[in-house]
Amino acid sequence: MKTYMFPGQGSQARGMGGDLFDAFPELTAKADEVLGYSIKELCLEDPRRELGKTQFTQPALYVVNALSYYKRIQDTGEIPDYLAGHSLGEFNALLAAECFDFETGLKLVKKRGELMSEADQGAMAAIVNASRDQIEALLREKGLANVDIANYNTPLQIVISGPTADIAACQDIFQFDRVMYVPLNTSGAFHSRLMLPAKRKFEAFLKKRKFSKPKIPVIANLTAQPYPDAAVVEYLSKQISSTVLWSDTIHHLMSLSDAMEFVEIGHGDVLAKMILKIKQIAAKSAAEQAPPPAPVEKKSETPNPAAVVSAAPSAIAATGSAQTESNSGQRDDRFALAEQKVAAWNSRHPVGTGVKSTVAAHGALITRTPAVVLFGHRAAVYMEGYNGYFDLDELSLDQTSAA
Repeated sequence: MKTYMFPGQGSQARGMGGDLFDAFPELTAKADEVLGYSIKELCLEDPRRELGKTQFTQPALYVVNALSYYKRIQDTGEIPDYLAGHSLGEFNALLAAECFDFETGLKLVKKRGELMSEADQGAMAAIVNASRDQIEALLREKGLANVDIANYNTPLQIVISGPTADIAACQDIFQFDRVMYVPLNTSGAFHSRLMLPAKRKFEAFLKKRKFSKPKIPVIANLTAQPYPDAAVVEYLSKQISSTVLWSDTIHHLMSLSDAMEFVEIGHGDVLAKMILKIKQIAAKSAAEQAPPPAPVEKKSETPNPAAVVSAAPSAIAATGSAQTESNSGQRDDRFALAEQKVAAWNSRHPVGTGVKSTVAAHGALITRTPAVVLFGHRAAVYMEGYNGYFDLDELSLDQTSAA
């Protein structure tokens, strides 16, 4: 089985889309007509530095996701068994399921982006290496009742959303052991109660339109279950102010087939990396919960073929245990190496350092935060304007930019 999945806000970058706009000139012209500006210019050049603004980000990602999907179908002819999208990406999943056409979906996303950009109160932050139970318990213990969980991205990567002062107060709370707190560069508190006014306006906007039932099952952010036939208005409007159950969504899809293949359609690989992490954590949990091998009763001092056969599983288990310890050691080594890289970077390069990517043409970049270790192994730094992380190994200093 195969699932196509579409990324949401945070995956945007100048240059995204590439040749897709020329490959689909009619759809690109239609997008320009709906939006009132050149989508190709915005995505490839971003001359007015608008790509990081919600009202521009969402239509841009929707168009790139949509054209990427059409190109995938054109090249492979492979229709997926399931569809899913992360937040904004869910609109592309519903487009692929033929709940609405390209133009209608773009109008929905344009309206959604405008409404969410108007709700500019609040802030968001990502918490890495803390579990759902830990975060919820600490929020209760510290009396931060106005902070909502915006995204359950993986079991150990969770995003919180709420009033600016409350999100700022969380910074000291969620920095212990290997737990990291990363403020996000968003224009508001997405997927929280602060988005309820936008949710109500978007619901009224959606009710003026008709939608078809999905022709391919779409797993909803709201429930981590397939969309019911007539739920587009309810689910898309609630999604704005509700938690994105992405980790649960992936677990649901994994439960449908041991061989479920996930294909990310659109710019970047944010979702593919989340899938990898979710699978790693699930595999580790399964290994920890597996019963220990039964002890082998020694019946005779004289070896015989049956005893050799019965002993084999424990020997294999012992080998597996040694391998697990070896793997654990490798993980520790990777974390230690990443920590060393982060420490070395932060000792030499302050926030605001000008850098360039050595693997992609992103132009001049400016760091927005100190470097951190992500996902237990990735030495990375958050980039201003780009709204995403770059690996330290893929950066060089830009001598022309101010530090």
